[in-house]
Amino acid sequence: VQLQACGGGLVQAGGSLRLSCAASGRSFSARNMGWFRQAPGKDREFVAAITWSGGTVYYADSVKGRFTISRDNAKNTMYLQMSSLKPEDTAVYYCAQGSAINYAGNNYQSTRTYNYWGQGTQVTVSS
Repeated sequence: VQLQACGGGLVQAGGSLRLSCAASGRSFSARNMGWFRQAPGKDREFVAAITWSGGTVYYADSVKGRFTISRDNAKNTMYLQMSSLKPEDTAVYYCAQGSAINYAGNNYQSTRTYNYWGQGTQVTVSS
């Protein structure tokens, strides 16, 4: 499995970006997916997750109401629509693929839940 994230860039505070994550392989439609981010000097943190069917989504409190995760299983692609961006959203954003097993509790937030990772795409929000 290979994951390719793209769509990052430099944007002013209050602006929007849409990240995409294209996956290789035939298993994408049966796998839960997630977005994480990592700012310089900080641990990788959970941003959003989506179940294999797209029926359930989860968000970190810091992005709830501003970010929207979605997926198109026919295109093997996951998206993260980011709006009302803030300087504190600046980070490298990673997409990740988990398993076909339903999330248990809040394990969708854990990096250990995911088996494959993309290379990351830089998002920089200027004030």
